[in-house]
Amino acid sequence: MPASMKTLADWLAHAERQHPKTIELGLERSRTVAQRLGLAFDCPVITVAGTNGKGSTCAMLESILGHAGYRTAVFTSPHLVHFEERLRLKGEAIDGALLVPHFEAVEAARAEIPLTYFELTTLAILRCMAEAKPDVAILEVGLGGRLDAVNIIDADCAVITSIDLDHMNFLGPDRESIGREKAGILRTGRPAIVSDPMPPQSVIDHAREIGADLWRFGHDFNVSGDKQQWGWSGRGRRFSGLAYPALRGANQLLNAAGVLAALEALRQTLPITAQAVRTGLAMVELPGRFQILPGQPTLVLDVAHNGHAVAALAENLDAMGFYPTTHAVFGVMADKDLAPILSRIGPLIDRWYFTDLPTPRAAAGTAVQAQWAAQNTRKDVASSVHADPMSALRAAIEAADPADRIVVFGSFFTVGGVLAHGTPRLQGKHLLSGA
Repeated sequence: MPASMKTLADWLAHAERQHPKTIELGLERSRTVAQRLGLAFDCPVITVAGTNGKGSTCAMLESILGHAGYRTAVFTSPHLVHFEERLRLKGEAIDGALLVPHFEAVEAARAEIPLTYFELTTLAILRCMAEAKPDVAILEVGLGGRLDAVNIIDADCAVITSIDLDHMNFLGPDRESIGREKAGILRTGRPAIVSDPMPPQSVIDHAREIGADLWRFGHDFNVSGDKQQWGWSGRGRRFSGLAYPALRGANQLLNAAGVLAALEALRQTLPITAQAVRTGLAMVELPGRFQILPGQPTLVLDVAHNGHAVAALAENLDAMGFYPTTHAVFGVMADKDLAPILSRIGPLIDRWYFTDLPTPRAAAGTAVQAQWAAQNTRKDVASSVHADPMSALRAAIEAADPADRIVVFGSFFTVGGVLAHGTPRLQGKHLLSGA
């Protein structure tokens, strides 16, 4: 084992050098190493897959279960600012030093087996989680489901959130084939919660083929509500008079509905009170999911980076009311289909600030600007290109009036780039964060 590997940063650099591909789907490598490590959980495991809404679903599960008194362990990816965000124990990000022995164990166990960055880091995190002996483990799928490294663990309950077109070069060309990949996390005889109200038939078919206990939105559980409060009803239980989740946006109610279905399906092993549900939903936090930072101008952060998520962002922006000018800081990966993103949100944006991102997988700001210009029909919209998200944000602040709003959206690298020095608070023409 390399003697120089002392810190988390050393191990992450090592993980990046290990495998020629950043993404290589398949479970054999991870499963073999996991077996050598004796990796196993002796608590209920909830696995969450989906195109959008995975992070929000995990955060709501964590918040409700935490308020019910359970010791939670949550694995999510990617991170916004710090790698340590990927593992939260009892609601707190892990101290990076605590992960080092788990990287050492994975490295020793893998021997001749090449692992991608995601596989190596996932195995180290899962080992750390299992050793922490939580009451419940919540695992967010990185990409797809069936062949994602997380799927080496058998879920006691699987949740599939929205399904839409993303990562099509890996998962297939349409919702049916993508749904089939997501459905790979389902297990025979165990609850399969589908919170997408219009799921692909492939998900339903796969659940039935393997004999999973299928819970469908609109069939096995449902929501009702007015402007003030909402209610949930499932197979054997109802919750009424709930406050809306603290995470903003219309789509969060679907995520919350799936969360309550999962908790209802697991009530024999993880009973929770109505009070834990109320408090958990009211207190849930997740940076970068339609996060509105009040100030002058108003700042909105959202990791929407595919057509489906950007459509939800556009709806949420519409619902915010009138702003004289909306400025957008946008940076995105090169494999994204920009046409539906730009056509959906274009009418709402008055000035664009395209940004480069610090990863080879990103599209150059100039390339995104060129695609935007090719389809732009509005004469009154300006654009510029910037070297990094913080420079783009500073340019937007410089140009914005106090009554305007600035939307930072796209890749996790875009939103993370403006959160790297703390949460910005805008006041007039000046940026008052630690930047």
